[in-house]
Amino acid sequence: AGGMQALGKHLTSSSPRLVQNCLWTLRNLSDVATKQEGLDGVLKILVNQLSSDDVNVLTCATGTLSNLTCNNSKNKTLVTQSNGVEALIHTILRAGDKEDITEPAVCALRHLTSRHPEAEMAQNSVRLNYGIPAIVKLLNQPNQWPLVKATIGLIRNLALCPANHAPLQEAAVIPRLVQLLVKAHQDAQRHVAAGTQQPYTDGVKMEEIVEGCTGALHILARDPMNRVEIFRLNTIPLFVQLLYSPVENIQRVAAGVLCELAQDKEAADAIDAEGASAPLMELLHSRNEGTATYAAAVLFRISEDKNPDYRKRVSVELTNSLFKHDPAAWEAVSVPRGIVLLGGILMGILMELDPGYRPMYSGDIPLDPIDMHMDMDGDYPMDAYSDGVRAPFAGHMLA
Repeated sequence: AGGMQALGKHLTSSSPRLVQNCLWTLRNLSDVATKQEGLDGVLKILVNQLSSDDVNVLTCATGTLSNLTCNNSKNKTLVTQSNGVEALIHTILRAGDKEDITEPAVCALRHLTSRHPEAEMAQNSVRLNYGIPAIVKLLNQPNQWPLVKATIGLIRNLALCPANHAPLQEAAVIPRLVQLLVKAHQDAQRHVAAGTQQPYTDGVKMEEIVEGCTGALHILARDPMNRVEIFRLNTIPLFVQLLYSPVENIQRVAAGVLCELAQDKEAADAIDAEGASAPLMELLHSRNEGTATYAAAVLFRISEDKNPDYRKRVSVELTNSLFKHDPAAWEAVSVPRGIVLLGGILMGILMELDPGYRPMYSGDIPLDPIDMHMDMDGDYPMDAYSDGVRAPFAGHMLA
């Protein structure tokens, strides 16, 4: 009925009381207005409202922007082009410990840095506006888990931009992510050992933190220096253990980060020594094509220095998986030739999953698979770090 637009017209009123009442109403409607058309003017005003010093105004503006940029590519692009990234970063810097402002601001940035035409612009804008150090600091507890979870997802998106790798490393993001990963995994395992259902902590399950940290490390590991740092932190035993997780998304990100680490021979040897071959062989048959392809790439890499019999066995397993939908095609290929072809087959699969993929080395097997396709709506199950809406507040209307 045009209610959002009508409320937006009063956001520039000279009456602070009217502005705040309209803002709270917009905020409480915004979780069901994520697909609403014609909100360009409202979005631009909300970005401008981020310069306010009023806590209520900032709480409403950040929460509404977070909701209206949820799974809405058009709104994401508009807010990004309206200097929304810069405004949100300045809001985070000024908010201090006010998590009612910081958490929705981080969520809005997470939305702006993925899945729309200007996502790369947003990823660069965070760096150019000196936002990376402040964002990484939000990983430090005693910040609440919802804020930490949102920050992990934002860092994962920022790492998709290669120019962000160096500043993220300088901000010591990798040790912090590893610390959070270890803590969350230990907490989750304690409940498994006790046979109790894993509780939510402030609405967040520790499995979500495990998935988020591993996924962020997966993207960071595309950078050679980051790979070395991740490996030196003795992460491989934990990543291999995560291959056994009953959670499909955790299996996928664990296989993904191992796929990146396996580019370096020392890490590939460590993955092999940790007994990763058995779970990776199982994951070849995963219903998730990304997981199966990552597993195949890791197995191919760690088998390179093995004896011919071992390589032949791995080759047979890989090809059984890769040709499972067309067995007749493989029967026409001899085993020795098949071993040679495997690298090219894996490259073809990854390039089909992501047409933007380019191998790191000419003729090499694909070991830097870009997995943004796994976040695309409808293509894969939405993971714990997909866009999400915020429920309305209660009791905030001014008398």
